[in-house]
Amino acid sequence: MEQKKTIPFFDRYLTVWVALCIMGGVALGYLAGDSIEVLSSWEIARVNVPVAVLVWLMIYPMMLQIDFGSLKNVGRKPKGLVLTLVINWLIKPFTMAFFAWLFFSNLYQAWISPDVAGEYIAGAIILGAAPCTAMVFVWSYLTDGDPNYTLVQVSVNDLIILVAFIPIVGLLLGITDVAIPYETLIASVVIFVVIPLVSGYITNRVLIKSKGEVWFKGKFLPKLKPVSILALLLTLVLLFAFQGQNILDNPFIILLVAIPLTIQTYLIFFLAWYGGRWLKLPHAICSPAAMIGASNFFELAVAVAISLFGLQSPAALVTVVGVLVEVPIMLSLVAFANRNKF
Repeated sequence: MEQKKTIPFFDRYLTVWVALCIMGGVALGYLAGDSIEVLSSWEIARVNVPVAVLVWLMIYPMMLQIDFGSLKNVGRKPKGLVLTLVINWLIKPFTMAFFAWLFFSNLYQAWISPDVAGEYIAGAIILGAAPCTAMVFVWSYLTDGDPNYTLVQVSVNDLIILVAFIPIVGLLLGITDVAIPYETLIASVVIFVVIPLVSGYITNRVLIKSKGEVWFKGKFLPKLKPVSILALLLTLVLLFAFQGQNILDNPFIILLVAIPLTIQTYLIFFLAWYGGRWLKLPHAICSPAAMIGASNFFELAVAVAISLFGLQSPAALVTVVGVLVEVPIMLSLVAFANRNKF
């Protein structure tokens, strides 16, 4: 009898830990008062140093898993990869921008002023332009996706992020009339994508050569994973410590932000899922293609939003709410994919 696949305990309840960090961060910000502002002044080129260190610790362990040697297999099953790229780069950022504009600038006019709405839209755009590079391995595993093909999809997306993320974010933020400090945007991508990607690749090659792939995947990576999760949770505590007063003044803001993000996630998943069915992709390729489109590289999105707009910004809040809603939504999509295998 085949053993039922399960998501690790900590990952399964990530939304619970995030919610606890939100409450803890809000309480910390309320109790600390103005003294918490000291941390926000520790900046280099508008990049907050404490948050930069934490975000780097989030991203680096994920980059260790990328094997660019898998790119030699890109041409073997091109339809699935083309579907992934079209959904992630030609559709997803633009539908996110549309839903953000629809909700924050129009449907939420009674609760959100136009200038603040612009920053909420900016946060959503940044989130929508960053396709997932880590949790998609979990979603693919849970839905019997092809692990090698998932690796190819993620590796190609990481390379595309290097050249497409800045232009797409710049274009969509320009449309929304949000001022774009390009030097900060470029610095964020260098710090949070280029450096950890190169460092992760070098570490991957060196350790596998010296210790072997079994040791690297079976012992080293599992020990490093808690560092990434802990850094994520500490980052959330800091974010909500700065956002605390805004949330206390407007306690329904998290729900308001979650609604368009939820609609966007389900839309992108079903576009990719039924697009894959139309292309007659096997389940093992269609499923991860849909999952990678629906989920987000929220670590990068959080870092860029903080760098561009600050720790206390509505833009940063949107990216953090993205973390809060993603896990339960993706688990529901895992259940859908497993019920509809073909």
